[in-house]
Amino acid sequence: MKPVKLRHHRFFHKDQSYAMRAKPFLIIGLLLIIAGSTLSQDHATVASVYYWRAKPDKIDEYNRYIQSVAEPIDEQARKNGAFISVTTFLAERDSSAWTHMRVFFLRDSIQLINLTRLLDEASVFLEPDEAKRKKRSAYAATLRDFVGHEILRILY
Repeated sequence: MKPVKLRHHRFFHKDQSYAMRAKPFLIIGLLLIIAGSTLSQDHATVASVYYWRAKPDKIDEYNRYIQSVAEPIDEQARKNGAFISVTTFLAERDSSAWTHMRVFFLRDSIQLINLTRLLDEASVFLEPDEAKRKKRSAYAATLRDFVGHEILRILY
């Protein structure tokens, strides 16, 4: 099969491959898709922030607990409309009052009102056995202490 010669456009050098010439358009297309999906997403107006302090020598174990226990519960609750997203921050300074800050980004006060209930429902959905949930909760208490909770309005 004979190769097809494309007319050279002033934006492209004649030695560039088709893939290299298409690259700027692909990048622009991807950016438009990302921008469009971001614009169509819900925007957070409220944040529910929980502060926790890992017990001495328990930071790594608590991090694993968050990844293996809390994250699946969070994801199930998010799928059920509990919140838009959640981010866990880890303090860099040992002198901080907290070691972990978990920020739930919420669309509005309705999500705020329902957050705890939907997280509890997600926990039950993922682990229906109440005795196992109580054991998991008791284990979590050996890893960290509750420091505080704040409700924040997001200004944008």
